Amino acid sequence: MTGQAAEKLGYLGLGMMGFPMARRLINAGYHVTVWNRSAGKAAALEKAGAKLKAHPGEVAGAASILFMCVTDAAAVEEVVFGGAGLAEEPGAGKLVVDFSSIPPDAARDIAARLRAMNGMGWVDAPVSGGTKGAEEGTLAVMAGGDAADVERVRPYVLAMARRLTHMGPTGAGQTTKLCNQVIVGRAMAVLAEATRLAVNAGIDAGRLPEALTGGFADSIPLQLFVPRMVQGIHSPPFGHIATMLKDLDTVADVARNTSSPVPMATLAGQLFRLAQSLRGADADALEIYKLSASHVG
Repeated sequence: MTGQAAEKLGYLGLGMMGFPMARRLINAGYHVTVWNRSAGKAAALEKAGAKLKAHPGEVAGAASILFMCVTDAAAVEEVVFGGAGLAEEPGAGKLVVDFSSIPPDAARDIAARLRAMNGMGWVDAPVSGGTKGAEEGTLAVMAGGDAADVERVRPYVLAMARRLTHMGPTGAGQTTKLCNQVIVGRAMAVLAEATRLAVNAGIDAGRLPEALTGGFADSIPLQLFVPRMVQGIHSPPFGHIATMLKDLDTVADVARNTSSPVPMATLAGQLFRLAQSLRGADADALEIYKLSASHVG
């Protein structure tokens, strides 16, 4: 059990990432109150010791640090400013740590409006590492906000992640996550291309990670993605096509506003848009590999 000085924590959003992250906090001995749009997903956490609330505002009333991981900016907006949302509770001295991936401008806007309404602070802290990283506590977290706020939440974040890096003021975490998605989205597309070349040329594509280990082409994506592509492992999904496409579309928006050329990210975005039309929004992002097959079925 953690020490007496530990703060009471809340977790809002128990999806593919939020559920294992909240479970790690509970397993670390923290007092955790949870909310999810579908209450059934919280049953296992409630059995493990979490307190379940019916509305986000009730979590804000029970906790001083509120972690959140939801789908997109619209979902964040609803949790914060919707009926029985965070904004309806007294917020002085409390902090929201948003693990969701949303546009930097949206993060800055929501943070400013919430502080004006009830005094609650905000740290934008998107994550990288996928569901495997969430399960194992090896996530990388990139944070934007006041330095003192980031340090306040650090011990709790590091119960769920391997690394927490303060990147600058509010919105900087989201901008860093976009840089991450430029790299990851492009890597998925390029690895799909290399894997298909290997298959069509008649070599064992499943041995590419072994053969390239230690060389310039070696990477975590190579080691994780290629076996799943070759073996057709798409459940549980590494991530949804729609999520990757959302992030790459945001990259395009930010690039336009900052006069930043992003030709590779733009191409990857179009490939994921095609994948979404063929495989569906909820399909595993690694099904982008199937675009280069002789038929798509």
